[in-house]
Amino acid sequence: MSKFIPVIGLEIHVQLATKSKMFCSCPTDYIGVKPNSHVCPVCLGLPGSLPVINEKAIMLAIKTALAMRCRVNTHTIFHRKHYFYPDLPKAYQISQYDLPLAVDGHVEVSADDGSVQKIRIQRLHLEEDAGKLVHSAASGRLMGAEYSLVDYNRAGVPLMEIVTHPDITSPRQAREFVSRLRQLVRYLGVSDGDMEAGSLRVDANISIMEPGGKYGDKVEVKNMNSLRALERALEYEYQRQSELKSEGKAIVRETRHWDDGANVTISSRSKEEAEDYRYFPDPDLPPLVVDERLIVQLCKELPELPWEVRDRFMSDYGLPLEEAEILTERRDVALFMDELIKHGAPVKLASNWIKTEILRVLNEKNISVEELPIQTAEIAKLLSLVDKGDLSTTAAKEAFSVMLEKAVTVEEAVNVLGLSAGRVTGHELEIVVNKVLSENADVVADIKAGKDTKGKKLKFLQGIVMRETKGQADPKEVQSLIMSKI
Repeated sequence: MSKFIPVIGLEIHVQLATKSKMFCSCPTDYIGVKPNSHVCPVCLGLPGSLPVINEKAIMLAIKTALAMRCRVNTHTIFHRKHYFYPDLPKAYQISQYDLPLAVDGHVEVSADDGSVQKIRIQRLHLEEDAGKLVHSAASGRLMGAEYSLVDYNRAGVPLMEIVTHPDITSPRQAREFVSRLRQLVRYLGVSDGDMEAGSLRVDANISIMEPGGKYGDKVEVKNMNSLRALERALEYEYQRQSELKSEGKAIVRETRHWDDGANVTISSRSKEEAEDYRYFPDPDLPPLVVDERLIVQLCKELPELPWEVRDRFMSDYGLPLEEAEILTERRDVALFMDELIKHGAPVKLASNWIKTEILRVLNEKNISVEELPIQTAEIAKLLSLVDKGDLSTTAAKEAFSVMLEKAVTVEEAVNVLGLSAGRVTGHELEIVVNKVLSENADVVADIKAGKDTKGKKLKFLQGIVMRETKGQADPKEVQSLIMSKI
């Protein structure tokens, strides 16, 4: 089956970070609120109601388009896309058809051979979201449900749809593309990009190319709510289509849903074509005209993009690729790294501290760097003390915990813990070692008798000394001193 090449294109819906809906002033914070409480005549499609375009949504979409090097169309229109599902109160969706907001961009990913490959962006357009169906079945699925209810709080929420050309040649590459896009919208402040919450949704079109360049019929795959699910679903579908083709069977052009529990795609319905939606211009909305001066202004306001920050961390700070990618996954973390360096923290130490301590705290508390109760300069000072040898890594972690808990400075945290200023060394350390050895004479005797072949007893003694010195001794010096006395 390796003779078949996967051909993948993605359709990605991104929920935009606006306070109000796409065509009305209803709030967009629908999660956890009473069903059908954030609705109005406009988003319910009641007769006589008139939609008004959300300016903020337009701005966010243009910023994203510019970051992907798309051409922004200064003249575009909204269409009505008709389909009769109960989650669409109007029985149509306001979207854009043949005149999208932006076209012809690209995002760079790594090819399977490690080179850089451009995934072309076919179009970026705006539309409104549908409502949410709530099924009575215990599983929450339609199958087995006695009835379904509709919550229209989500109906009308602004969506940005990004459609790629079928340039993606592996499930891994599809995962990387979506990961980069999610990273981008977060850097731009366009969306939180939360796939599990539905803020970023991915549909994939996949076919296989036979020897000689002949393309097979494409299949649409839906219901992939994580990067891992996306990759696994495409791997399964590639395998399924390859097996069918190898057996001389036809591949049906259809929509299939990914079942994450069973690890299979399941046939859902035949694939609709554009004509099935009976598009026509929305008569209630005027053409959208984007001033070129606005495009220039938004282009100037673009922040340093994540892959640009990654490359700078590698060139300026000498960080390896994997480390730079971890530090630039989140914009707040990348900015924090820059601030630590500006305040004098050593690069390697700052990088390690972010990976081990800062990211742990951010994930545990579900907060951003801005919400840390410690000034960046204080953390840089803490790392400088470690670099100078005035604090051990263990003691620094204890001090950091106190700084977090009590929102105090490094000096105050050190005083709270009773840590000495500088390393415990020389005669002071010798006193501690002598005390530990005398209190653990049996362990010393075992070591002398050669009963510590794995070195566990030596490490035991070393640990006690480190505890007695509150982590302020050099572990290598402690070990050397213990061995010399034994």
